Amino acid sequence: MTATALTSAPSPDHPGTEADVLHTRVIAWFDTHARDLPWRRPEAGPWGVMVSEFMLQQTPVNRVLPVYEQWLARWPRPADLAKEAPGEAVRAWGRLGYPRRALRLHGAAVAITERHGGDVPTKHAQLLALPGIGEYTAAAVASFAYGQRHAVLDTNVRRVFARAVTGVRYPPNATTAAERKLARMLLPEEERTAAQWAAASMELGALVCTAKNEDCGACPIAAQCAWRLAGKPEHQGPPRRGQTYAGTDRQVRGKLLAVLREAVAPVPQAVLDAVWEEPVQRARALDGLVADGLVEPIEGGLYRLPVG
Repeated sequence: MTATALTSAPSPDHPGTEADVLHTRVIAWFDTHARDLPWRRPEAGPWGVMVSEFMLQQTPVNRVLPVYEQWLARWPRPADLAKEAPGEAVRAWGRLGYPRRALRLHGAAVAITERHGGDVPTKHAQLLALPGIGEYTAAAVASFAYGQRHAVLDTNVRRVFARAVTGVRYPPNATTAAERKLARMLLPEEERTAAQWAAASMELGALVCTAKNEDCGACPIAAQCAWRLAGKPEHQGPPRRGQTYAGTDRQVRGKLLAVLREAVAPVPQAVLDAVWEEPVQRARALDGLVADGLVEPIEGGLYRLPVG
């Protein structure tokens, strides 16, 4: 399959384009195989969708689920979170990782409360204007919460498109203009179908067209997949980026934050010093947390989660 074929015009002999076939088969598969996730249920609402999108970035579903449930029980609306100190968002984030996402979600909740009366805005441009929200999250919330027509390009979708259309095993390390153009070409014209396609193609990448051990036998578009038809050629691009953790500054940051999350009062420097033996790396990690707004130093050599 080629990008040109995807945009070929229908004719009496060919009532649908190849893109139509992809849409029909992937959406039908999704209707049968989609996971029952809380943010997909009607009661989640736009705020539930937004919270899930922040939490799911670079984090698997099984780790997100318990934190998501606790978060929505405590803060069912943006205004509920906005009333809290940002440090409480960091505390509730627990060990999801990349805790700056918690601060960004808190900032978005404050902006939603101040600018939009506490309701997650419906327009893509308004979503994009919220602090901490980029192109992907704005498109995802507009699509999944409001059923709008937007190209939603996460890692799973990019991998499906790379294989099915481009014929390569993996997409580039960073999203390219060519990928965005392809995603727009593949987007169904009808708004509701486009929103279904966004969710379905993402789920296909998460469950079937996975990074390793893909299950082509369960794939609804295996017969059209350019990568499979080419014999599944090996990846020829730059090496895939591995995610190391042990011994990194990320690990040290996590240990420091864990102490502060558990503390009911500001923590002395000596207590933080005890979590990591190497002083230079420990100091660098703590300085980074302060610079990122995740930790506040106060008088007396004490540290705490941010309060304002």
